[in-house]
Amino acid sequence: QVHLVESGGGLVQAGGSLRLSCAASGSIFSINAMEWYRQPPGKQRELVAGITSDGTTNYADSVKGRFTISRDNAKNTVDLQMNSLKPEDTAVYYCNMQGTYYSGGLYYRDQNLDYWGQGTQVTVSS
Repeated sequence: QVHLVESGGGLVQAGGSLRLSCAASGSIFSINAMEWYRQPPGKQRELVAGITSDGTTNYADSVKGRFTISRDNAKNTVDLQMNSLKPEDTAVYYCNMQGTYYSGGLYYRDQNLDYWGQGTQVTVSS
């Protein structure tokens, strides 16, 4: 089984910063990409940022220039530095990974996990 554990959320005023961390553990052979998603209250989950094993990044337009994703390939961790936070950034943040791993007795190659960790709440007050 693969486990994802997110941390670092909290309550911050608009304009402030937070740094989120996610650690992947378990029967992982390789990770191609790691991603951060968020789910605002009453809305669908959306992709925030992603990073491949060679460091290529992509961001949602709404966070470009404010958020920075980084990862430690050796530790299977991914961070999200969030600056200039806005009230509309309020959401539960989740990480996910695409890679090769064992889960539920099955072998997955170059697949995203089809389940999520507990997430971490980010609340930005105006």
